[in-house]
Amino acid sequence: MAAEPAMQLIDIKKSIGKKQIIKGLTFDINPGEVFGFLGPNGAGKTTTIRMMVGLMKITEGDVLIKGDSIKSNYKDAIRHVGAIVENPEMYPFMSGWKNLLHYARMIPGITEDRIKEVVSLVGLEKPIHEKAGRYSLGMRQRLGIAQALLHRPSVLILDEPTNGLDPHGIREVRQYIRNLAEKENVAVIVSSHLLSEIEMMCDRIGIIKNGELIAIETVKALTKTEEDRIHIEAVPANRAKELIREAFQIETTIEGETVKLTAKRGEIPKIVKCLVEGEVDVFGVQVRSSTLEEKFLDVIGENAIE
Repeated sequence: MAAEPAMQLIDIKKSIGKKQIIKGLTFDINPGEVFGFLGPNGAGKTTTIRMMVGLMKITEGDVLIKGDSIKSNYKDAIRHVGAIVENPEMYPFMSGWKNLLHYARMIPGITEDRIKEVVSLVGLEKPIHEKAGRYSLGMRQRLGIAQALLHRPSVLILDEPTNGLDPHGIREVRQYIRNLAEKENVAVIVSSHLLSEIEMMCDRIGIIKNGELIAIETVKALTKTEEDRIHIEAVPANRAKELIREAFQIETTIEGETVKLTAKRGEIPKIVKCLVEGEVDVFGVQVRSSTLEEKFLDVIGENAIE
């Protein structure tokens, strides 16, 4: 029997005046998965996230969190959720530990053992007793995640969790998010503009445009294509281009000494053999699979990305 979804969006709509902002979004988010929520400027991501956590009224439809309605049973529904919107705000004059202790007092039943557990989970054991004002941005993000996890939420919503981080900090946050999903069985919803990070971090992707869900699929399925982009370093390149067109009816482009084409992976040995037999020197072959960024731009259009 399949596990109950951690969160369900059921035909949710949002209208402001006569304008419909969100146009009937329906999808589930499962325990233990990292779900990427993507879209261009004005697509409705932030509006949807606000409705998910009850910060904005839903015009039609509903959001269920562990089966509890955000509309009719807000108190029970929201207790399953932890969230960080951009940079978490902490008291800079207090240590990381005291910040967590302060938040823990707001929710009954959180023990010091649980605080230690989340500190360990995000890897802050060493600096936890230093003042939060001395933390790097990456450390503050991890402290924010720890705070959001104190009450053992089933759903963690992170809006731009790597915003402003350097490459090392981005990698750290990505690893912790994956760790949370796998070890805590938390459903993590990530909204971000860093598509390469989303590709490495997420299990599934939902793409929204103009308030409509236009794609929802696993990362592997979204980036999988029948053909690969192939770059062949060949001399003379013009001769290589002619041979490939004549033998395989494949159109190519040339950039310096590199011949670029799109073909099935199984065709590569035949192409290389043809070139060598045609007295073309082949110095290298690169196979480049489609990226999430390319698929995203195909789906929403080149000029719509934030």
